[in-house]
Amino acid sequence: MKTVKIVGVPEHFNLPWHLAMEEGAFEDRGIDLQWEDIPEGTGRMCQLLSENKTDLAIILTEGIVKSISEGNQVKIVQEYIASPLLWGVHVSAQSDFENLSDLRGAKTAISRFGSGSHLMAFVQAQNEGWDPNTLQFEVIDNLDGAIKGLSDGTADYFMWEHFTTKPIVDDGVFRRLGDCPTPWPCFMLVATEKFLQENKTLMAHILEVINLYTAEFKNIPSIDRTLANRYGQKLEDIQTWLSLTSWSQNQLDSGVLENVLDTLQQLKLIEKALPLRHYLEDI
Repeated sequence: MKTVKIVGVPEHFNLPWHLAMEEGAFEDRGIDLQWEDIPEGTGRMCQLLSENKTDLAIILTEGIVKSISEGNQVKIVQEYIASPLLWGVHVSAQSDFENLSDLRGAKTAISRFGSGSHLMAFVQAQNEGWDPNTLQFEVIDNLDGAIKGLSDGTADYFMWEHFTTKPIVDDGVFRRLGDCPTPWPCFMLVATEKFLQENKTLMAHILEVINLYTAEFKNIPSIDRTLANRYGQKLEDIQTWLSLTSWSQNQLDSGVLENVLDTLQQLKLIEKALPLRHYLEDI
């Protein structure tokens, strides 16, 4: 058995991986796939990849493209989720904020610098016509930290995946002022260059397994109920999320990658784009 380490967020997007592991689909190929949940999100996963503490990651597109641009020796193996991520913009339910426009000059909670919650705050600012240079940040590590930070006033608003945070909105802890969808496919499957150089055939086997599972995922009987039960969601919310979400079995389109790079440069989040071959792996 070959041990392979993979990291991802503890969210409903990643259930196909867990089903494949539970059903022994990787073991059948001689692969001991070891999954670790990273609630801190993309910034932390970029660090783990750079330190070769994981081989693979399911990670936000904008975060990993920024990290590769800054020298992280990682490549995008393929798209994982082809649809946009719907980022909810949340405030404390007890706050006086009523509209997105009220957040101009407010402090945003982020899991860490380089994370999706950090980078998407710039996209949100651009959408609202704010000067991105005026954004203020408070690092809160994870969702629990955001609940504390917004409740005690350390930060004013927090951007996180709409459906993951909906139970917190329903419980009257957060209030959602709006949504900010990513202008590109949201999650990528990435690998360290070291792993790819040493395990080309193994990577192909992993892709064959996960692509079979994602291609059939929505057709699994009662998958909506399974998701709702495993992730503490209302059935109707999961059904809406499933209708908005599509899994991919293809490599990221180079034109889409160029759009991500252009946006990151416009927002001054990267100094320059590298040639596309530095980002995309050809399996």
